[in-house]
Amino acid sequence: MLDHTVRAAAVQIAPDLTSRAGTVERVLNAITEAADKGAELIVFPETFVPYYPYFSFVLPPVQQGPEHLRLYKEAVVVPSPDTQAVADAARKRGVVVVLGVNERDNGSLYNTQLVFDADGSLALKRRKITPTYHERMIWGQGDGAGLKVVDTKVGRIGALACWEHYNPLARYALMTQHEEIHVGHFPGSLVGPIFGEQIEVTMRHHALESGAFVVNATGWLTQDQINSISDDPKLQKGLQGGCMTCIVSPEGRHVVPPLTEGEGILIADLDMRLVTKRKRMMDSVGHYARPELLHLVHDARATQPARRIEDPQDPMTPPDVEADDVGS
Repeated sequence: MLDHTVRAAAVQIAPDLTSRAGTVERVLNAITEAADKGAELIVFPETFVPYYPYFSFVLPPVQQGPEHLRLYKEAVVVPSPDTQAVADAARKRGVVVVLGVNERDNGSLYNTQLVFDADGSLALKRRKITPTYHERMIWGQGDGAGLKVVDTKVGRIGALACWEHYNPLARYALMTQHEEIHVGHFPGSLVGPIFGEQIEVTMRHHALESGAFVVNATGWLTQDQINSISDDPKLQKGLQGGCMTCIVSPEGRHVVPPLTEGEGILIADLDMRLVTKRKRMMDSVGHYARPELLHLVHDARATQPARRIEDPQDPMTPPDVEADDVGS
């Protein structure tokens, strides 16, 4: 039974919209600041390195080319010196770090969440399964292999990005793996105040339904940064508000007041006994489930663009046939 406490930090700061190196430096500084306050888990916003592609929300597709190519140039390769720097910081301070990045994999970009364990190892690399609306011009799709809960120094962590939380089956896939701490990532400084309100509802609901703590981080843009993305006052309104950095208990309550404006780091102690307390009443994947009536089929295989048979004597197995079924 869980009977320990985890000190968590949710970081809401502005990226460096001009360079990956500048944003990585801000990540490392925030890790130091949060660790100095005793944090054992530190969460950053969606695609924080180098920055969320805010331009794609306000620019028409025909004008996005230069900024999209610049994002390719500044995007993160995994692994790389950038990810190693974060891994080294996690290991040095003995903290778990969850970081959103724009990942470049050859000719494609992905919305990727990285979970670094306290020993600096990369416990999870997952890609957002369905980019939302304007994001489909920017990122490719992830697969079911990323819907995975991992064991870390602070407990079992699952993660989803932004509107993946509106896919109940994606959330349930993590719940069936008994996540204890759920990490949410949103861009922040987008859409307006209603976005922040929606994020709060979503995070509190997932905490209640999963019986897990939720640590959610959203980004922040300064007015100067907003001006640099668009000089149209009407479009600038779409790059304001929408922040809801929060830490929520399994009972659906804010552990500390949420952060909705400006930069800052929320710090809260998570009493992990509340996970069992909540699940005693309602375990969505246990005593409260009815799998004989309703159950999830989760294809957790990684997708691949090609399957090569190197040995001419190796019989080809259709990709949709399970190995255990061959020859039956």
